[in-house]
Amino acid sequence: MSTGQRVLSCIQPTGNLHLGRYFGAIQNWERLQGKYQCLYGIVNYHAMTMPYDRKKLTTATWELAFNLAASGLSVDNIFVQSLIPEHAELAWIFNCITGFGELGRMTQFKDKSQRVREFGKDAMISSGLYTYPVLQAADILIYRADFVPVGKDQEQHLELTRNVAQRFNHHVDEDYFTLPSPLFTEIPKVMSTADPSKKMSASLGEKHNIDVFANPQQIRKQIRSAVTDTGSESGEMSPGVENLFSLLKATGRHDLYAEFFEQYQKGQRKYGALKDAVADVITGLTTPLRERKAEIVSDKKIFKEQIRASTGKIRKQAQQTVNEVKERMGLLNLRHDNL
Repeated sequence: MSTGQRVLSCIQPTGNLHLGRYFGAIQNWERLQGKYQCLYGIVNYHAMTMPYDRKKLTTATWELAFNLAASGLSVDNIFVQSLIPEHAELAWIFNCITGFGELGRMTQFKDKSQRVREFGKDAMISSGLYTYPVLQAADILIYRADFVPVGKDQEQHLELTRNVAQRFNHHVDEDYFTLPSPLFTEIPKVMSTADPSKKMSASLGEKHNIDVFANPQQIRKQIRSAVTDTGSESGEMSPGVENLFSLLKATGRHDLYAEFFEQYQKGQRKYGALKDAVADVITGLTTPLRERKAEIVSDKKIFKEQIRASTGKIRKQAQQTVNEVKERMGLLNLRHDNL
């Protein structure tokens, strides 16, 4: 039963929905729907902050929508950011009350600026990449979210959002925005099976991520080829083996996890059997998701209409917030002509 409190989280339509994204976010989002009022955004404006293929962005946006619904998210909870222009409008207002130096301290800007150079010498570091944390703040505050599921690497962005909310409240001399709180949950750290020193990521290439919606044969092949070196001489578990155990734990099969972990501690390190067990559980978990997606894409037109309808309903809250913000900032708005 919902508590009435609102949870908001968003995802960019970049790369496929791999096991790292599924276990790290989507699986948890699906569970939260039973406890909170949840809104889940496909933030395609954010996808523009890095070099991208404009011809593929529309397709990627819809593909992510298919995948989210197939993964158990209610269509009524999903919205597409670019269909709600109020996000960008509120971001501009927030840009005007956010300090330049404050954005310069954001660590992800520095990290992503380095990644831009990987796209070639002509790749440009856009001003959008610098200011996107303000748009992220708008994404959250426009729906007056109470909680935001975050990992430790995103705490800085949520802190900026809270700062923006406090500054706005001080500016208008009113506690208008509630300060959103982080919703910390256990987030499995899924590493690449090809290089367990790196997080599973679509940007690293196909061999570094396992697509949730890949066919079972492909999933089994990637898991069976997972790196499993022997670890340190002291008996410390190697990163590759640790990653296999993490995957098993993330699926909720604690019985299998305990069984293989006990064998490992006894020196019975049957990596082949461990890989087969992980592959069996992962393919069993993802098969219903693939089946649901097949139903969705069998009539894409109806599904897209549902997403547009849910976005339209969600937009009403965004419109109300922006009009109220404008009124408080001395701007003309669509509700009141304050000339």
